[in-house]
Amino acid sequence: QVQLAESGGGLVQPGGSLRLSCAASGEIVSIHDMAWYRQAPGKQRELVARITHNHSTNYADSVKGRFTISRDNAKNTVYLQMNSLKPEDTAVYYCSANIKISTWNNYLGQGTQVTVSS
Repeated sequence: QVQLAESGGGLVQPGGSLRLSCAASGEIVSIHDMAWYRQAPGKQRELVARITHNHSTNYADSVKGRFTISRDNAKNTVYLQMNSLKPEDTAVYYCSANIKISTWNNYLGQGTQVTVSS
């Protein structure tokens, strides 16, 4: 059994910052890619940022230069530093990870709400 526990969401004013964390726990052998997705009301879930085990990253065009994804492999944790937040960043943010227990599977966290509003 694997669990992904997200934290760090909340309400922030436009231009502000938040840092999301996601810790994976369970009988984990290895973790490959980790990622953050988001889903705004009435919209499809979209990839925000992805990071490989070797720390290669890619970002959605809408967040490039404002968001930074990082990970701590020793802690099985991925982070998303969000700066210069805009109202259009408001969404539920989900952590995702490709994890090996006995086999490789993709796991998704339960999500954390981020609201950008004055």
